[in-house]
Amino acid sequence: MWEGRAHGARRDIAALAEAGLGVADLHAAAIEVVGRVVPTDLTCWASLDPHTVVISSMTSGAARIPAHFEPVLAACEYDGTEPHTFAELARRPSPVARLSDLPRRDRERSSRVNDVWRPLGLHHELRVVFRVDGVCWGAAGMVRTTDFTDREAEFLTAVAPALACATRVAARAGGGGPERPAIVVVTADGEPRAATAAARAWRDELDDIAPGRFAVMVRAVVSGARAAPSGTFGARIRDSRGGWILLRAARLVSDDDETVVTLERASGDVLVDLLFAAYGFTPREREICREVLTGSSTVDIADALGISAHTVQDHLKAVFAKAGVRSRGELAARLRG
Repeated sequence: MWEGRAHGARRDIAALAEAGLGVADLHAAAIEVVGRVVPTDLTCWASLDPHTVVISSMTSGAARIPAHFEPVLAACEYDGTEPHTFAELARRPSPVARLSDLPRRDRERSSRVNDVWRPLGLHHELRVVFRVDGVCWGAAGMVRTTDFTDREAEFLTAVAPALACATRVAARAGGGGPERPAIVVVTADGEPRAATAAARAWRDELDDIAPGRFAVMVRAVVSGARAAPSGTFGARIRDSRGGWILLRAARLVSDDDETVVTLERASGDVLVDLLFAAYGFTPREREICREVLTGSSTVDIADALGISAHTVQDHLKAVFAKAGVRSRGELAARLRG
């Protein structure tokens, strides 16, 4: 029976992908599709930056997690000690993990369990990542009072690739115009110490998506910078209009151990690699696209890559079809945002 339900869900998800929805609307609709088979008390879905596996957007089901728990969940995702983080699951062969599959000592040490789910009267969690072609585009966390069955886990394993494909398509959507970049200085204990005037506008925009999201995402990239040997970390997250925001964090060389975070509208080269992945371009197609973006002719591209001009044209035809454009100019405009 579950195979038939998985087939129907994949069909419905494919239809959603073809509807041209943005990520938030896609995930909201897909939550209903999946919820017909796997009911939950609370669920929250995320789109992920495919290169850093940092959460780019969050979409809740009909029941929302109380806002004061959201910073706790964000800290659990990035502090490096919590089991079943989305980044960890993205590296595993299986896309699904249940809380009940963990050893008891790991469950008892989990901050998500102790500080969020138990206070809400919930005891069972299932997490799934949406992965296709080796790239993770999204994830979902599901919690309820009763445990998730093997059949439910199998169903989610079966539909996860379809959810990944749909999220990848939705990631191509663009957003609004640019705003002034902002800078936030964060102290060693994770609290903002100073910020430029533009930071308020960014905070209002992100908090309009979800209360406290600005602080959560700043904390996330700061955690990434503190954990990175280079002392730097970057991530792309969704804005309120379906576009992308680039956050960068860098540890300052000072006795105070502070971190500086910058926020700016992502466009142009910042999004090229993400769009290459979203359109499913092959490595050779990506090379040709980069040459197109520099204005190289067919002959120049052929010489640079050591292939024939005819082969270049064949690759360009495939690129145009995937991107839904008809000329190099349209392709460059699409990739440059």
